[in-house]
Amino acid sequence: MQLEEFSFQYNGASIFGKHTQPEEVKGVVVVIHGMGGHSGRYLEHVVPMLLKCSLAVVLYDNIGHGKSEGKRGHCPSYDGLLNIITRVLIKAETLFPTKPLFLYGHSMGGNLVLNYALRKSPNIRGVIATSPYLRLAMVPPKWKMIMGKIMMTIWPAITLPSGLDPKGISSISNEVEKYINDPLTHDKVSPMYTFPVINAGEWAIEQANQLKIKTLLLHGTADSIIDYKGTVDFHDNASVTELKLFEGGYHELHYDLCRDEMLETVKNWLQQQL
Repeated sequence: MQLEEFSFQYNGASIFGKHTQPEEVKGVVVVIHGMGGHSGRYLEHVVPMLLKCSLAVVLYDNIGHGKSEGKRGHCPSYDGLLNIITRVLIKAETLFPTKPLFLYGHSMGGNLVLNYALRKSPNIRGVIATSPYLRLAMVPPKWKMIMGKIMMTIWPAITLPSGLDPKGISSISNEVEKYINDPLTHDKVSPMYTFPVINAGEWAIEQANQLKIKTLLLHGTADSIIDYKGTVDFHDNASVTELKLFEGGYHELHYDLCRDEMLETVKNWLQQQL
């Protein structure tokens, strides 16, 4: 797999990205990672599957993540996260003009791609959201939410540990260890990266009936980080979605026991859209 790197400036920070392509390009997928993660976590399994589907892939590290600049776990605004997607889509269109575009988002990335589809009505062929961050599986203590909202007003850039247990990403202990030891992952999050995303998740569920772009939703029923029932609610409110639940699946399906089935599901859906 040959990767070409690119970067662009946003809000004073350099955003790091990369792209790769098969011999024949039938379409392009823009991949958006989750909170605390980075684009490199999709190179082992997800990207090879997409290349086999004759799809080029464009990935990037969100602001405050991976190799992109910015304070770890902080962003300027939720709109800023959506604007970065626009910049990456323009890059994808420049690299592969006339090819159909897809958005693929995991966890927070799933929140972003669903909101982007609803708010921006982009000219894309489809959306894939895996374990989308629409509703947390465990509601934080009331006092913590109150303090967080206060900090959102007076110090929105302060970053604290997210409190999420990395054991929730996979039922495979080796995958959990690899995640913990990955130097590009982190558990920092600011109020600006927390509350707007939470609010956008609930908003997306309520507005799902306005979705016009074909969307594939995937979620594991044993996800202890993001509530799979939020994804079910989104699907129930929408008319253009397909939902696949993985019984006993953890948060990062592409690193869990159901990986092969999950990747096959994505492959088949993409081939149908093409």
